[in-house]
Amino acid sequence: MDDSPFGDPARWRRSDLIGVSREFDPELVLAAYRSGVFPMPARRHQMGWYSPMHRGVLPLDGLRVTRSLRKMIKRYEIRVDSDFEGVLDGCADPTRDGSWIDDDIRSVYRQLHREGYVHSVEAWTASGELAGGLYGVSIGGLFTGESMFHRPDIGRDASKAALVGLVALLNAAGGPSRLLDVQWQTEHLESLGVVEISRAEYLQRLRAALRLPPPDWRWGVDSASPEPASTTSPPGT
Repeated sequence: MDDSPFGDPARWRRSDLIGVSREFDPELVLAAYRSGVFPMPARRHQMGWYSPMHRGVLPLDGLRVTRSLRKMIKRYEIRVDSDFEGVLDGCADPTRDGSWIDDDIRSVYRQLHREGYVHSVEAWTASGELAGGLYGVSIGGLFTGESMFHRPDIGRDASKAALVGLVALLNAAGGPSRLLDVQWQTEHLESLGVVEISRAEYLQRLRAALRLPPPDWRWGVDSASPEPASTTSPPGT
C-alpha cells in the first residue's frame, strides 16, 4: 500500500469518491484493490475510484442464514468458476436497476479472471441451469464482492445461496482473519449480517488480509450446497 498510485490515504478526499481517471487497465485495478480502492464508471470515458468513508464488510462468523434460506440452499448446487461469463452477463444485464457494468469493466475483469484474480461463485439448479451467482476480486486474504444476480423465474434466493457458498469457502481458508468486502452496506446486505467500519479501520484490516495466502479456488466445483462453518439466524426465522 506504500507505493499506491493513489497516494497517501491521509490526503484522500473526505468523501467516498477519491478521484477519477481516463486510465483503466488490469494493473491499475489490482493496485487499487491493494490500496483499499475500487472502480466504478463515473462519466463517459472516465472511471471513478472509490474508498467509502463507511465500508461495508461481512464478518465471516456473522452471516445470517434464516430457516427459509437454509431450506432454499438445498435446492442448489454451488460451483466456483464453472461459468464466469454467465455470471458476468447476469450481473451486467442492462435491464437491471442501477446497472453499471459497462464494456470497459467487462473487458478488464475478464482479463483478471483469466489471470486468477477474479472468481465467480454460482448456484445451479438440479436440471443444470445457472440460477444466480456473484463475482469478485481475490487478492491474498481479501475478497471484494463486485456484483450478484439471480434469475427470478428459477433462482429464488440463488444469489444468497452463492454468498453462503462463498462464506463457506473463505471460512475453510482461515475464517475471520480474512476480509470479505462488499463496498457499501445496503438494507438487503445488512439483513445478511453486513456491518460498516470506518475507512481507517478497513485499511488497517486490509493490510493484514493482504499478507495471507489466497483461498483454494478449486474448492466448491461440483460440491453440493456448502454451508458456512458458523451462521446466525434472527429470532423467529
